[in-house]
Amino acid sequence: MTDVLHRRTGGVLGRPLDRVDGTAKTSGAARYSSEYSYPNIAHAALVCSTVARGRIVAVDTAEAEALPGVLAVLTHHNSPSLKPPQKPTPLNLATLAAGTTVNYLNTDEVHWNGQPVAVAVAETLDAALAAAELVRIRYEELPSTVDFAAAAPDSHPQRRNAMLMPGGGSKGDAEKALAAAPVSVDLRFTTPMHSHNALEPHATTAAWQGDELTVHDGTQNIDWTRRHLAHRFGVPVDKVRVISTYVGGGFGGKGVVWAGTILAALAARATGRPVRLMLIREAVYRTVGGRTPSIQRVALGADADGRLTSLIHKSVAQLGHIGGHPEQIVSQSRHLYAAENMLVEQRQVDLDALSNSSMRAPGESIGSYAIEAAMDELAYRLGVDPLELRRRNEPERNPLDGKEFSHRRLLELYALGAERFGWAERTPEPGSMRDGRWLVGMGMATAYHPAWQLPANVTVRLSADGSVLVRCAFHEIGVGAATAQAQVTAHALGVPVSAVRVEHGDSDLPVGPGAGGSAQTASVAGSLLEACAKVRRAVHELAASDSPLHGRSLADLEARDGGLFVGEAGETYAAILARAGRSHVDGVVGSESKLGQLAEQARFMTKFIKDGRRWVKAAAGAQFCEVRVDPDTGETRVSRWVGTFDIGTVVNRKTATSQLRGGIVMGIGLALGEETLVDRATGRIMNANLAEYHVPVHADVPRMEVLCLDDPDPTMPLGVLGAGEVGITGVAGAIANAVFHATGRRIYDLPITLDKLL
Repeated sequence: MTDVLHRRTGGVLGRPLDRVDGTAKTSGAARYSSEYSYPNIAHAALVCSTVARGRIVAVDTAEAEALPGVLAVLTHHNSPSLKPPQKPTPLNLATLAAGTTVNYLNTDEVHWNGQPVAVAVAETLDAALAAAELVRIRYEELPSTVDFAAAAPDSHPQRRNAMLMPGGGSKGDAEKALAAAPVSVDLRFTTPMHSHNALEPHATTAAWQGDELTVHDGTQNIDWTRRHLAHRFGVPVDKVRVISTYVGGGFGGKGVVWAGTILAALAARATGRPVRLMLIREAVYRTVGGRTPSIQRVALGADADGRLTSLIHKSVAQLGHIGGHPEQIVSQSRHLYAAENMLVEQRQVDLDALSNSSMRAPGESIGSYAIEAAMDELAYRLGVDPLELRRRNEPERNPLDGKEFSHRRLLELYALGAERFGWAERTPEPGSMRDGRWLVGMGMATAYHPAWQLPANVTVRLSADGSVLVRCAFHEIGVGAATAQAQVTAHALGVPVSAVRVEHGDSDLPVGPGAGGSAQTASVAGSLLEACAKVRRAVHELAASDSPLHGRSLADLEARDGGLFVGEAGETYAAILARAGRSHVDGVVGSESKLGQLAEQARFMTKFIKDGRRWVKAAAGAQFCEVRVDPDTGETRVSRWVGTFDIGTVVNRKTATSQLRGGIVMGIGLALGEETLVDRATGRIMNANLAEYHVPVHADVPRMEVLCLDDPDPTMPLGVLGAGEVGITGVAGAIANAVFHATGRRIYDLPITLDKLL
């Protein structure tokens, strides 16, 4: 069941409209990046290294090249030259596009087990895959550091920023307060590495025409991909076109440019043929970064009434020597609970491993597991209900630095969730609830994710026939983005949603924001509202002396019924444009010039920093979970779920709750099954397939109720806070807490598998 508790009446915002691309997707008409046809297209396959660190000393491609249909085998001996990736700079966010710092096929150095070291190109995919298997490479293996757990004691303070998020902070003397606390917990948690498994594996179709490159790529950041490819291949940015109309799931794994995209374009340049490179599932594990493993310490001290006197959250995360960014594992602990003394700290271990990538709610998804399980343990030691403990420690201002919350409704979410879940029926003692042979447990946790806004260029064209065209190179990664922005446009102009057509997913369109950080909806909506305001202003200026609008202030007019009105007086847009002899009016936000875009980025960064000094902005939620555990086998099933969320304005009830449900399902995988197994001697991923890497299936998904407050945040465009990632936060914590309630066993190491419960 899904629902929205409306605080507005009427209007298009919040309505559960069907997705505008629903028919195209369900009928198969929607084309993804591996489905674009080019004459004489060739196919490519990767050859990945089998050592973690070393040099290539010999390459034998003879057997591979002798296969029928093989066009070329590219190695560092015969590959076209590439420019190395740019060094990241905050003044140019596109420099963050490189998945790694490796200059693929332009070096004999190997930096991780799985690095692409050759590409086979053939007439068919089968021939390319067969040729890749026949490439023989000999290495001089060098000493490597690949064991995260063994290296963790030698971790060092975080050097690289976790994207735009701070990595630590302190207030008072948390260690001293912990030692003096009447009641305390001091716990160690671990989470494993996770790998991306989007429904659509990474795929690229690349075609050169002279020095012009067209790339169809399943990317979450068209602009970064375009600029990165232009730099690597030494061509002007306007000579590169990136088309990404539909993406079959991103979750952060398609937010930067990985080897497959680069090497598809490189193979096309080398062979003079269009080339398609579709990663097999194993190649995604080998060449696309995943979530870092973590070791976390959470220590909490409280007085006898459960008021926190100390909160300590420390983490150790993994980074590759060849790039990436740390996850902000401790970030939510800066904001959740009112503690008199606080210490949050992130440390890192540099390994000979593939760079990390973002993965749905990077940092918060695994950090919230540790802090929420620790809060649950403290509640038991205090003899206080876990929900009541959170209520007692709800802060009025940000606990670390005293900043204002722009919007915070957690107490309301706790109450609503507890009522809908039936939390009052829970008996407090672990192991005290049964249903036949099953042990039944109930757990809860807080959900939290920061709210971001990014630059977005948009054009809105209102035509004389009343239709509206929106153009912006944002991304449809499965979230219903075009539907949501059509509703925003209809709301801003007072036209039917059916009158709005949205063009997206193409670098020929005005530059859009990346689809990450749950920021795309708010970012595009902010620019759309501004563009629509320009359209309304332009139409108002066209109103002639005989128009009912003449002499009226624009501020007094309401956009509705396909026009501008004050009370019952007014005119449709079509009538005004027809009288003025105009075919259309445009509203434009943003600049297509390089200088203008840099200025917009500078303006965005200034606003981001200024807002960050004043407010803490975030989506939040309360996760309530019921589990059933077989006492004989340890089998654990999530049987019921209620999630209550504050995501600001709900633009589309159906797509927003779908995103939240999807986040919860992904969190169930994080809690109960997902684990990338890495050989501690060689650094090689051992379960690079969906048979041995366990993601949730339909049978793992419980009855689920998702509710949203639909309460706008006054500091965000249209009041939107973002829904894509908050749904996964707190999920693992709620499940771990429910398992403890069912069994009396506290699981400190994810995933929660039956061997840990027996």
